[in-house]
Amino acid sequence: MHLLGLKCNEFTFPSVLKACTSKKDLFLGLQVHGIVVFTGFDSDEFVANSLVVMYAKCGNFIDSRRLFDAIPERSVVSWNSLFSCYVHCDFLEEAVCFFKEMVLSGIRPNEFSLSSMINACAGSGDSLLGRKIHGYSIKLGYDSDMFSANALVDMYAKVGNLEDAVAVFKDIEHPDIVSWNAVIAGCVLHEHNDWALKLFQQMKSSEINPNMFTYTSALKACAGMELKELGRQLHCSLIKMEIKSDPIVGVGLVDMYAKCGSMDEARMIFHLMPEKNLIAWNIVISGHLQNGGDMEAASLFPWMYREGVGFDQTTLSTVLKSVASFQAIGVCKQVHALSVKTAFESDDYIVNSLIDAYGKCGHVEDAVKIFKESSAVDLVACTSMITAYAQFGLGEEALKLYLEMQDREINPDSFVCSSLLNACANLSAYEQGKQVHVHIIKFGFMSDTFAGNSLVNMYAKCGSIDDADRAFSEIPDRGIVSWSAMIGGLAQHGRGKEALQMFGQMLEDGVLPNHITLVSVLCACNHAGLVAEAKHHFESMEKKFGIQPMQEHYACMIDILGRAGKFQEAMELVDTMPFQANASVWGALLGAARIYKNVEVGQHAAEMLFAIEPEKSSTHVLLSNIYASAGMWDNVAKVRRFMKDNKLKKEPGMSWIEVKDKVYTFTVGDRSHARSEEIYAKLDEVSDLLNKAGYVPMVETDLHDVEESEKEQLLYHHSEKLAVAFGLIATPPGATIRVKKNLRICVDCHTSFEFISKIVSREIIVRDVNRFHHFRNGSCSCGGYW
Repeated sequence: MHLLGLKCNEFTFPSVLKACTSKKDLFLGLQVHGIVVFTGFDSDEFVANSLVVMYAKCGNFIDSRRLFDAIPERSVVSWNSLFSCYVHCDFLEEAVCFFKEMVLSGIRPNEFSLSSMINACAGSGDSLLGRKIHGYSIKLGYDSDMFSANALVDMYAKVGNLEDAVAVFKDIEHPDIVSWNAVIAGCVLHEHNDWALKLFQQMKSSEINPNMFTYTSALKACAGMELKELGRQLHCSLIKMEIKSDPIVGVGLVDMYAKCGSMDEARMIFHLMPEKNLIAWNIVISGHLQNGGDMEAASLFPWMYREGVGFDQTTLSTVLKSVASFQAIGVCKQVHALSVKTAFESDDYIVNSLIDAYGKCGHVEDAVKIFKESSAVDLVACTSMITAYAQFGLGEEALKLYLEMQDREINPDSFVCSSLLNACANLSAYEQGKQVHVHIIKFGFMSDTFAGNSLVNMYAKCGSIDDADRAFSEIPDRGIVSWSAMIGGLAQHGRGKEALQMFGQMLEDGVLPNHITLVSVLCACNHAGLVAEAKHHFESMEKKFGIQPMQEHYACMIDILGRAGKFQEAMELVDTMPFQANASVWGALLGAARIYKNVEVGQHAAEMLFAIEPEKSSTHVLLSNIYASAGMWDNVAKVRRFMKDNKLKKEPGMSWIEVKDKVYTFTVGDRSHARSEEIYAKLDEVSDLLNKAGYVPMVETDLHDVEESEKEQLLYHHSEKLAVAFGLIATPPGATIRVKKNLRICVDCHTSFEFISKIVSREIIVRDVNRFHHFRNGSCSCGGYW
């Protein structure tokens, strides 16, 4: 038109400028602006408004504002043009400032001005200003305007004030599709999914037909409430409407089926989508992760990468979570490298996911390195790091990090406290566990079931089953984890009959057991020597609860039979197992063979263990002990020679004791402690008292081929005896001594602690690899059965 010499007028220029705005073509817009100036139409308000909008929407706000200021007489339309652009580009504060400036200049806003301001309030979440604008619209008589009413419904819904959103919606005489979509979407946004679906049904009953945006919100509501059948009905309606190929609808369907646990249907919809965008990929990967398909989630990422869709921090974080679940350290490192290459490494979300993944893969050093290099250490990062420390036996590091958190004024949440309690449980750090308990009370987590379960577990593993029982009684909503923790704790403390009574109480409360609960029940029978009860519970597992016995249940039952000397029954049970026996089963038999000095069964169990775990030294040690107890010294020599030739070292006996918030470690004959002289002097003093009380060292339990006097010396210097001696000199008279040992307590230490508990009038609690021993007044809670 311009080339033909035809002149443009005040109607042509706005249309051309609108086209430049739509294409965001600032270069062409500048050329049109030049022609506008040349032809003298720059003083026309309609053309000037179009120029203001063009520059603003093309990102040039400076020139947009300069042109706006040059308009000689600005009407409400000019002001609307300016601040609507600012709202559109999310410069919300500036838009509000312009609105206030317009009102102060004496120009009365119209319904479009108010709608723009309401949209600004919705974007910024400023409900207070939104209410003021609402009042202003009523004052000016625009409350009945459909455009303003829809904006108000949307604003109230987005800021979370659903009651007001619904109230405004109900005041609309004839709500249109925009009204319905705004109120339904708002309900879904704030997880009032039941309201959303109720409104959706009301909408269908009215004369307004839902569109794809309505269906997308309804699908999200179904996903949130896991209503798969209703979701399928919506899917059928979408097929009838022939909009099933729309990418927004496709994403909604994939999300709904995934969150309802139907991954086959989610994958089918995903594969049928003609264009799979980043959101669709993220949802299907997350869906697999949420439904236990960790391998599938991780395997989708390379396919996504090859498709050239790209990825974001949500993708990488989800893949790292899936990798952590099946501990694929190689994939974890590849994703880490990719995050470095694509500059996502500095993203806090990715940093926290990497810490968590490396921690769960057992590469704590890598997790620590990322944690220390992170510029922003927050609660999530600290939680991941503390959990990693606790899971891999670095409880002291977990507690140190918690102190650092306090120095940084980062308040814990219930997950941090639970991880700290697990660290204390692994260390048997009773006093530090009590301090964490105080923090749980201080920060108001006592009603949190997760923290309550961890308290029960911590107290039980730190030797205070009474404290565990009190913590259990304070859990408001006791689920299967709570009951299992308490039953398992009672079992570990040898209170088998109480554990079985609690199991009965659990069933009366309507809580059904899982396979972990039943392992604890069998352990309770084992530690109390209740063979008949164990058989009853083992045989009724599948019949009564529909739970098929697993390797752990068979291992418990075989251990029970073996400890009772019923080797024939134990071997028959091994032969009738529906799967091949694993190391725990043969380990139980080997342990029982050692107790009864049964060389034949011991040799058979050891041979099976050599095939399963050839690198494990404890099998050779136990077999050597069986040979030694039977006086087969040539066989002992062969086993020890084999261990030496293959560089298999016996796991050293270690004991831990907590004194004044610090955990001390002892090994056999240890003299590294700062108070070693006092410890050994106390041992000599106790030794004299033991001899006077009638204790005789059980040298026959020491299987070293050395003189009897040397055997006595070796027995006196066992790690648990050193720990108890330290406890006697480092704690107040009468205080309970709590010791943890990494191996089974030996018979001689067990006997000597019975004497010591009576001589010094103290309770000594020893947690060995199998159970707890409470030594009090000359006897042990195990009754000699361990």
